[in-house]
Amino acid sequence: MSENLDKSHVNEAGKSQSNDSKQDLEGALEHSDEVVQKKINSDSPSPQRVRRPHSSPPRFVTVEELLETAKGVTNMALAHEIVVNGDFRIKPVELPENSLRQRVKEIVHKAFWDCLNIQLSEDPPTYDHAIKLVGEIKETLLSFLLPGHTRLRNQITEVLDLDLIKQEAENGALDISRLAEFIIGMMGTLCAPARDEEVKKLKDIKEIVPLFRAIFSVLDLMKVDMVNFAITSIRPHLMQQSVEYERKKFQELLEKQPNSLDFVTQWLEEASDDFMTHKYRNALPAGEEAAGSGDAPTPTPVAVQNYAYLKLLKWDHLHRPFPETVLMDQSRFQELQLQLEQLTILGAILLVTFGTAAPGISSQADFAEKLKMIVKILLTDMHLPSFHLEDALTAIGDKVCLEVSNCLSVLGSSPFSTDKETVLKGQIQAVASLDDPIRRIMESRILTFLETYLASGQQKPLPTVPGGLGPIQKELEEVAVKFVRLVNYNKMVFCPYYDAILSKLRLPS
Repeated sequence: MSENLDKSHVNEAGKSQSNDSKQDLEGALEHSDEVVQKKINSDSPSPQRVRRPHSSPPRFVTVEELLETAKGVTNMALAHEIVVNGDFRIKPVELPENSLRQRVKEIVHKAFWDCLNIQLSEDPPTYDHAIKLVGEIKETLLSFLLPGHTRLRNQITEVLDLDLIKQEAENGALDISRLAEFIIGMMGTLCAPARDEEVKKLKDIKEIVPLFRAIFSVLDLMKVDMVNFAITSIRPHLMQQSVEYERKKFQELLEKQPNSLDFVTQWLEEASDDFMTHKYRNALPAGEEAAGSGDAPTPTPVAVQNYAYLKLLKWDHLHRPFPETVLMDQSRFQELQLQLEQLTILGAILLVTFGTAAPGISSQADFAEKLKMIVKILLTDMHLPSFHLEDALTAIGDKVCLEVSNCLSVLGSSPFSTDKETVLKGQIQAVASLDDPIRRIMESRILTFLETYLASGQQKPLPTVPGGLGPIQKELEEVAVKFVRLVNYNKMVFCPYYDAILSKLRLPS
């Protein structure tokens, strides 16, 4: 491999080497907020909460855990999270503000850097601490390299030769600034493009102690980049291992507890009955169609499984046992359910707004996006017990009418009349009801889109969104990708059990 690789290739190669280097991060690494699944209804009793496997991975993850997971799927929850969550990322631990751990860390770090500052301020300077830091930096830089990076390895080893550096320090000939300059240059070669700015800022720091602190801070970010690239690299390899491992573990559970498929059986049988009797289609408003066409649905095993997974997005988690095979993902389905409920209400509000306001206002892209963001913000806390939808919709109605009036004024259109404001506010308030026709239309079209995408086998591009969903298309597609990824992985793990159950229902193959 050529050593004159462009920066991104060098960066990726350095990161993938994490499987060989096995360097521990200093401290634990924490999942990003987008990765860690929210705990939903955690205080609510459920008949199926006892002895369930936890649905979220461990909150703190070290590089060693990641490497062990890649080798033998020793941590099923972590492996499962990496496979089903395409956004899985790791970031350095951020201790709570003013917590005991944070204060202790600050005291220890301050003492260390103060000691270094005192040593370097002596006459002549003492370099014991500084040389140890250079040694740590050297090992970190070497850990970013692939075996083929001979020239870079030789450069680091030669310039950061600790024995030579000690001799120079003893003879008063050590140029610590020269070493720092070399380190910064090497970091610029090995870092990801996203870290260019942080590395560039290091060159502006002239004092040695602040410079070393900043260097270690950026190196920590580079370590995280390395680990996250390693996660991306091992995901395909981990997929098959995790499928086999989870199926094996479930089979062991089934052998010990033969009734471990009772709720799965009930779930699939109910989905088959609902599918074949058109309960889902008959619940749609007049003129609304389910996925595919107006023809009667074909109850194939695949169609029934897809429909069964759609039912999980409308599950009553407080009063109904969750199917055993998807227990690890219950919180994920709950989160998707809440996201879709929010999208349903958001879509309904935008639909009635653009339908009631003056023609053409929806074609104003900037206004439509601004209005969507306003409503999204006001619906942010929908998952909280303290959230009252009716009150939120009242506030949304007032804000939407104000924005519509301002937009019409800017466009030079006729003012938004008081009568129209009253009608629009009433329509927005009506969305609070589960039986509101607009809300039901939005919900059915969203489920139609998810059903179509699931049946398409994740083919690109995504299916065309049904009418009325254009303003929320981006958000809907993001949820759809997560949902289909989750469903397809669960199908891979548990398909033998699903096939056995559905075969007894004598469905067409």
